[in-house]
Amino acid sequence: MPLQFHRSVRDMEIWSATSEGFSFVISFESPSGPGFHGRAGYLASWRPLHKNQAAIKIGGSPFQTLAEAEGACSDMAGHLAPR
Repeated sequence: MPLQFHRSVRDMEIWSATSEGFSFVISFESPSGPGFHGRAGYLASWRPLHKNQAAIKIGGSPFQTLAEAEGACSDMAGHLAPR
């Protein structure tokens, strides 16, 4: 089943989705302005849904587009899904 991201916070660019017991989050970062500060782009991360564990950044982050970040999360979900 493909990940279906939804906007999580009204005033910030943060999207989230869950699949197979994992949580995926994409946030937009920029060096200045509102929201998270960092290298400009879409940072993608994942963590187990039911464990108190820090999120793990998905390789390649930050991505230039939201679609690229969504694709990276979908690829990671495929690797994490039980076989």
